[in-house]
Amino acid sequence: RNLRELDDIAKEKEFVVQKVRDNLSTCQLRIKMLAKQLEYVDIETQKEEEAGNVAALSRLQATHRRLCAELQKEKDFEWKIALALKENTLDMWHIETEQGKYEILHEQFRKDEEELEMQYQERAGVRIQREKTAALQAEKYQQAREKKEAAAQKESEERHKKILEDAKKNHEKAVCFLRKSMARIHEKNAKEEAKTREHMERRIQAVLSLKTSITSNREKLRSLQAWNKAMAFEAEKQEMKMREAILAEGGNVAREMLLHKRLLEHEKEKQAYREQQQLRKFEIVSQILQEKASIHKQQRSQSCSKAVKGGGELETSSQWRMKTWQYIEKSCKHSAGAVSQVNEGLRINRETSEEMPHEVLCENGEDRERDKTLVEPEFPGLWSQEWHKISREEMDVKQQATRVKKKETFEKKMEELKPGIFHKQIVSGRDCKGGTFYSKPSCIHFKDFDVGQVYKKKIALINASYSVNFCRLVGTSEWLQDFLRVRFDPPGKMSPGMSCEVVVTFQPMINEALDGEVMFMAQTGSFSVPVKCTPKRCILAIDKELIDFGSHVVGERVSRTINLTNSGALGTRFR
Repeated sequence: RNLRELDDIAKEKEFVVQKVRDNLSTCQLRIKMLAKQLEYVDIETQKEEEAGNVAALSRLQATHRRLCAELQKEKDFEWKIALALKENTLDMWHIETEQGKYEILHEQFRKDEEELEMQYQERAGVRIQREKTAALQAEKYQQAREKKEAAAQKESEERHKKILEDAKKNHEKAVCFLRKSMARIHEKNAKEEAKTREHMERRIQAVLSLKTSITSNREKLRSLQAWNKAMAFEAEKQEMKMREAILAEGGNVAREMLLHKRLLEHEKEKQAYREQQQLRKFEIVSQILQEKASIHKQQRSQSCSKAVKGGGELETSSQWRMKTWQYIEKSCKHSAGAVSQVNEGLRINRETSEEMPHEVLCENGEDRERDKTLVEPEFPGLWSQEWHKISREEMDVKQQATRVKKKETFEKKMEELKPGIFHKQIVSGRDCKGGTFYSKPSCIHFKDFDVGQVYKKKIALINASYSVNFCRLVGTSEWLQDFLRVRFDPPGKMSPGMSCEVVVTFQPMINEALDGEVMFMAQTGSFSVPVKCTPKRCILAIDKELIDFGSHVVGERVSRTINLTNSGALGTRFR
C-alpha cells in the first residue's frame, strides 16, 4: 500500500511538474510576443514622431505603456512559475530518492504480482477445466435424460397401445355378451308373446264358450224367470190368504206381516251362517291335514332322544286337538252332513295320532321343552365347580361390602379431623358455593401402561376459593392402594390462586383397566381428583365404509385399496 501511495504521489508530482513546465513555456512565449509587440510599437512611434502625428503618437505611447506593464507581469509570473517548477522538481527528486530506497521491495512486489497473476491464470485454467467437465457431465446427463424420456415415451405408447387392445378386446367381449343378452331377451319376448297369444286364444275360446253357454242357457233363464214369477205370484197369494186369515181373526195385519218377513230373513241368515260354518270347517280340516303332513316330515329328522322327552307334550297336543274337534262338533251339530265329514276328519286325525310315534313334537311343546332344558347346563361337569357359581347377587353383595368399607374408612378419616374444621366461604356477606380446589390436569390418566413398569404423573392443586385455605391428603381408592402411591407435602396456608404440586406414582401388577380417585381434605370441605388407568390395547379401523368399484365393462378387472389402521398401542394379528 505504501509503495502504491508513493507511486501515486510520484505520478502526481510528475504530472504537476509537466503542467508547470507547460505553463512556463506558455508564459515565455507570451513574453516573446509582448517583446515583439514593443519593438513594433517603438518602430511605429519613431515613424509617427518623424511624421508629426500627435494623436497616433499618444495612442502608441499608451499602447507601449500597457505592453510594458503586461511584460512586467508576465516576467513576474514567469519567475513564480520557475520557482514552483524548482520546488516541484525538488519534491519529485525526493520522491525518486525514496523510490530508490524501496526499489528492492518494489521489485519483490512486482514479482509477487506476476506470481499472483500466474496463480490467477492457473485458477482460471482449473476453473475452465472444471466448467468443461461439468459441461460434459451435463451433456451426458441431458443425453441420459433424453434416453429415459424416449424410453418412457416408448413405454407409454406401448402401454397406451395395450390399453387400446384391451379396450378393443373388452369391447368385443361386451358386444358378444350384449348379443347373447339381446338374443335371450328376444327369445324371452318371443316366449312371452307366444304365451300372450295363447292366453288371448284361451280368452277368445272362453268368450266363445261363454257366448254359446249364454245362448244355450237363455231358455233355462227364461224358464227360471217364469218359475220365479210363479213363485212370486204364489207368495203373493199366500200373503193375501194370511192377510184374510188375520183379518178374520181380528189381528194386526201390519205387525203380523212384519214378523213373518223378519222370520224369513232370519231363516236366510241362518242358512248362510250354516254354509259359512261348513266352509270354515272344511278349511280347518284341510289345515289340520297339512299340519299332520308337515309333522310327519319333521318327525323323520328329529332324534330318538328328543322323541322320548316329547312324549308328554304329544299327549298334551293331542288333548288340545281333541278339545278343538269337540268344539267343532258342538258348533256344527245342526248340519249332519258336515258333522259326518268332521267326524271322518276326526277319525283320520285320531288314527294318525295313534299311528304317530312319540317323536312328533308341536311347536309349543318344543318351546316349552327348550325352556325346560335351558334351565339345566349343557355340560354339567363344568357348571358343578364352585368357582363358576358366582351369581349376580354375590357380585352385588361384594360391591355393597366394598362401598360400606370405603364409607367407614372415610368416616374414620373425618373423625380424626378436629370438629368444626370446615368453614363456609363468605364473600361480601354471601355464602359462595363450588369447588375450593381444582387440579391441572383435571384427571390423572395413566395410558397404555405395561405390567411391572413405574409411571409418574405430576399435578398442580390450585386454591380457587376466596380466602386462605389448607389442604391435606386423605388417601386413595381402596382398589388402587396396592398400585398407587402419592407424594404430597402439605404447603400450609395457601392464598387464593396459589398452587402446590402432587406426584402420583403408578406401578401396575395386573393388566386391567382401573378407575378411582385421590381424596383430599380442605378447610372448606373434601374434594378428589379422578384417576384412570388403561392398559395397552389395539384399536383397528378401516378408512372406508363402502368400496365403490364404479362402472366398468364386462370382463374388465378393477381394483381398489383400503387402509386398515391400528391407532392403539398394542399390536395384533388380523384376518
